[in-house]
Amino acid sequence: MKEQIAQLIEAALSTLTADGTLPADITPNIQVENTRDKAHGDFASNIALTLAKPARRNPRELAQLLCDALPTNGSIEKTEIAGPGFINFFVSQASIFNVVGDILEQGDGFGRGEANSGPRMQVEFVSANPTGPLHVGHGRGAAYGATVADLLEAAGVEVEREYYVNDAGRQMNILAASIWLRYLELNEQELTFPSNGYQGHYIRDIAHDLIKDHGDRFNRPIADVFADIPADEPAGGDKEVHIDALIERAQQLLGDDYELVFDAGLNSILADIREDLGEFGVNYQEWFSERSLTSSGDVSRALEQLDAKGFLYEQDGNIWFRSTDFGDDKDRVVKRANGQTTYFASDIAYHMNKFERGFDKVVNIWGADHHGYIARVKAAIQAMGYDPDKLEVRLVQFAILYRGSERVQMSTRSGSFVTLRELRNEVGNDACRFFYVTRKADQHMDFDLELAKSESKDNPVYYIQYAHARVCSVLRKLESEGMAWDQAAGLASLERLESETESDLVKQLGKYPETLQHAALNFEPHVLANYLRDLAGDFHTWYNGHKLIIDDAELRNARLTLSVAVRQVLANGLKLLGVSAPEQM
Repeated sequence: MKEQIAQLIEAALSTLTADGTLPADITPNIQVENTRDKAHGDFASNIALTLAKPARRNPRELAQLLCDALPTNGSIEKTEIAGPGFINFFVSQASIFNVVGDILEQGDGFGRGEANSGPRMQVEFVSANPTGPLHVGHGRGAAYGATVADLLEAAGVEVEREYYVNDAGRQMNILAASIWLRYLELNEQELTFPSNGYQGHYIRDIAHDLIKDHGDRFNRPIADVFADIPADEPAGGDKEVHIDALIERAQQLLGDDYELVFDAGLNSILADIREDLGEFGVNYQEWFSERSLTSSGDVSRALEQLDAKGFLYEQDGNIWFRSTDFGDDKDRVVKRANGQTTYFASDIAYHMNKFERGFDKVVNIWGADHHGYIARVKAAIQAMGYDPDKLEVRLVQFAILYRGSERVQMSTRSGSFVTLRELRNEVGNDACRFFYVTRKADQHMDFDLELAKSESKDNPVYYIQYAHARVCSVLRKLESEGMAWDQAAGLASLERLESETESDLVKQLGKYPETLQHAALNFEPHVLANYLRDLAGDFHTWYNGHKLIIDDAELRNARLTLSVAVRQVLANGLKLLGVSAPEQM
């Protein structure tokens, strides 16, 4: 209906410009919104206010001219001019109910845009280092990213989902060293495990698999392992220097076999992440390896391009990128004096690779702790000759988990964390997926375990699913009583739905397409989640006040038709949020 009203306003403007009443060069931005007060009609537009100055007219005068020039339309009962020049539109009851027929006709496709009619976009999300299982913080990024991608696809965008596998660098070497040291322990060698190593039980599991697959192939005398290694932090040393020395010793003593230990850790943890996300309803078209950027030559090629453009310089033996030329607060090292490229160099190459793959826009979903990376990455993109506005970065605050009033601490390194799998097993996938997207992604979030498990109207996902199940229950009861729902008869008798709650419910259904579009294009799944909660609330209010299975067949079919339309929209919306729509609860 909003689009229809906008078209009527556009036609009125064309009439007024054609007859010279308005200047031909005006550029209208037609906006139609739902009214907050029913006394002001169903929809309103501020077009007269926004065009008053370029049209050189008083806003109320212009509003009257527009109302007079509006084409006749059976859906519009009347218009009124309010306040300084708002145009209020009162829609006929019959046209309001047209959406019910649209919903039943389009089914799963209701509200969706034409497939692949929008730009080609990539959404990269989670991308957690494969150094341990995903924890509840990663879960929020997974739910948010997957929902954003699904919403964009529903809006007509061609979407590719990608996980950037950080399979290179220091953290992965710490993982490999940690696994090797646990392997030595399992081979009955005594050692003091480094304070900066990965200490989760999964490290022992991987080490045990190494023994099962390779026996004592990686066993080395413990005296050789720790000979002349700098002291660890508890012994008055530096934990970073200590672990780095152990990594170097592992590489020396294992030689080519070091890669076997490294890959054992990477492959085991990455397989667990894939499985965990898959069970969470999160899937990707591409798992992109950071190591491939080096092996393919992309890192070297990216730095060569920046150097050729004069954006690199040497200082203190390091190679720096002039990111301050593009708004960053300081220049960034891309290659250290020892010849090793930095994480940032890989980031530059990775984004070069993304744009070379032809995406119209790339969306990076990062943890909030990566806020400082945005300026430097956009600087690199601009320096490479790409439009930095084609990169959209969305930050996700980690969810904070509470058991009762006690906050659960999480640390991947220490191993004392609650995994995403544990959370899913406790409260279920549906509650996880929904709760994670009920707030804006960049806002702080407390995950209330008790609420997520409760079967009450205070639990939003239960409340919405219960509305869907209620309709299914009514249809089952109808059948058990020897009756059937007649859709055609129901559509033909919708005018029998005369109560205010019925009108409100139908208007809420009509908001679904625009809600979906808004949630998708603004990367805001919480907008859809809140809409579904409101729709469920309107349905429960109506259901509690109106009996559906009644003797009056015409009214019965009308009410059932409205109920089935609600069920369809709830199912469509829940599916986009990765939540099931149960038929009974």
